[in-house]
Amino acid sequence: MSGTLAMYEVFEHTADLGLRIEAPQRNELYAEAGLGLFSLITRLDQVRPLQETAFEVVGQEPAYLLFDLLNELLFRFETQALLVSQIEVTEHDDGLSVLCRGETCDRERHDLHHEVKAITYHGLQIGPAPQGGWQAEVIVDI
Repeated sequence: MSGTLAMYEVFEHTADLGLRIEAPQRNELYAEAGLGLFSLITRLDQVRPLQETAFEVVGQEPAYLLFDLLNELLFRFETQALLVSQIEVTEHDDGLSVLCRGETCDRERHDLHHEVKAITYHGLQIGPAPQGGWQAEVIVDI
């Protein structure tokens, strides 16, 4: 959303799928990870930013913040059928402030790809990228 060169890619991991994320700033890394998660569920270009929702993720350890963020996004999809196509993340001393835009899943309009069952701690990592910026990896159970 900020116009910088953030990105995510999906990779296979046994019966799971992994996300490898890179971004210039850590807050953008968190946002890209969220978009990567929803890209496993549906095509992001089918999700309109009609609803806005905000929440906080409390903590200080970057890997756990990433895990908790993705877990909260998955929880909102499972309980509210919320698909997200835009995410803004602001870091602060106590954790993350997250603003999401998306819409309720409509199975007639949204092609659902994978059923993501859980975010895992297996292989969870976040840190500086060798070429600058930030990188992370996370495995999801499908």
